[in-house]
Amino acid sequence: MLKFLIMFMSLIPLIFYLNWWLISYMMFFMTFIFMFFFSDGFFHYFMSFDYGMDILSYGLIILSIWISTLMLISSKSVFRLNFFKSLFMLNILILMIILMLTFSTLSFFMFYLFFESSLLPTLLLIIGWGYQPERLQAGIYMLMYTLTASLPLLMGLFYLNDLYGSLNFYLINMLSNLNYLLYFSLILAFMVKLPVVFIHLWLPKAHVEAPVSGSMILAGVLLKLGGYGLLRIYKILLLKNFFSIYFIMISLIGVMFMSIMCIRQTDLKSLIAYSSVVHMGLMFSGFLTGYCWSVNGSFLLMIAHGLCSSGLFALSNMSYERLGSRSLIINRGLYFFMPTMSLWWFLFSIFNGAAPPSLNLWAEICMLTSLICWSMLTIFFLIVISFFSVCYSLYLYSFSNHGKFYLGSNNLNSGFISEYMLLMIHLVPLLMFTLNLDCFMIWI
Repeated sequence: MLKFLIMFMSLIPLIFYLNWWLISYMMFFMTFIFMFFFSDGFFHYFMSFDYGMDILSYGLIILSIWISTLMLISSKSVFRLNFFKSLFMLNILILMIILMLTFSTLSFFMFYLFFESSLLPTLLLIIGWGYQPERLQAGIYMLMYTLTASLPLLMGLFYLNDLYGSLNFYLINMLSNLNYLLYFSLILAFMVKLPVVFIHLWLPKAHVEAPVSGSMILAGVLLKLGGYGLLRIYKILLLKNFFSIYFIMISLIGVMFMSIMCIRQTDLKSLIAYSSVVHMGLMFSGFLTGYCWSVNGSFLLMIAHGLCSSGLFALSNMSYERLGSRSLIINRGLYFFMPTMSLWWFLFSIFNGAAPPSLNLWAEICMLTSLICWSMLTIFFLIVISFFSVCYSLYLYSFSNHGKFYLGSNNLNSGFISEYMLLMIHLVPLLMFTLNLDCFMIWI
């Protein structure tokens, strides 16, 4: 792992001398080099000083590097206006390296350390390059929610280390007993980071106030830190499986109301942010059933949601840069001025609603199958959630691209080549991974 970290850290001094396009191309080149070292091993490989990768780590590291590169391409306004562009690239590179370390460590304490360290670059992105004055409040919301829930996790880790003498992932999964306080301390921080409904209020605020790069990394990778932590300790959570019924029912009821709430949103970013809460809530409830399909489907849904939601935020930013507003009242009738961009709106909207042949469909099939096998009573909730998921996805597309257009939008261009390249790079993995699903379904 050390050679990959040094490879990406070598970009840090170059950002002060090279063009941001060159940095983006070099990151893509390094990503493809990293991909060639893939192995189908069931255990960690590239071991070096408590760091390594298995298939779960490998997929999320690739997603982190991919989304970080796309963040640079999508943030043209920062480089066009020369708004502290070197510090912006430095912030993104540091965040990417922290995420690589988070997903590659084998120690739970080092995971916790990097898990919390990812907050600082994200906070700087929101406060430094955000849009509205409320970005300070959004950053404090994110900080307080995450740090407050992480304190019990730290205390639980100290207790485990004192009890068993190690915090290695493999040794922790061999626990034979688990008390109630330890169970809640381990799961609470990951529930906030996902986030689960009722402790999700920091996410819409952070998304709405963050720049496009902040929204892309939040939806694409940072929400997956909670899911990754849950997947690492799922064997421990099964020791107290009778708690799952309460979490699953609360999550399903909350997700049902969140999917209805999406339909009444008038802000593009807010709608996409609440749809992220819906997808992550469905992933959380399916994961707690404990079936093999649900655990594999959780990993599949994290990859699919990371690419699809990041693409939607990139699209909303393209409309915002042209119209100066994210309101659906102003972002109407875009089909008349941006017909080619309307195709991309349609593709990402239906993929967000889990239409075939997207990766989202297979992930949600795993989730729905696991929940129905767990209890037939969940069918009612799943029907409502699936129906409204399609409703708000089509509402997002139809309201923004059809209807009477805003008169001030008659001078829009149909898009730049770099924007279409950005959307293509989001979409191609979503389609290609459906042809190789076994990579996501054999890691457990």
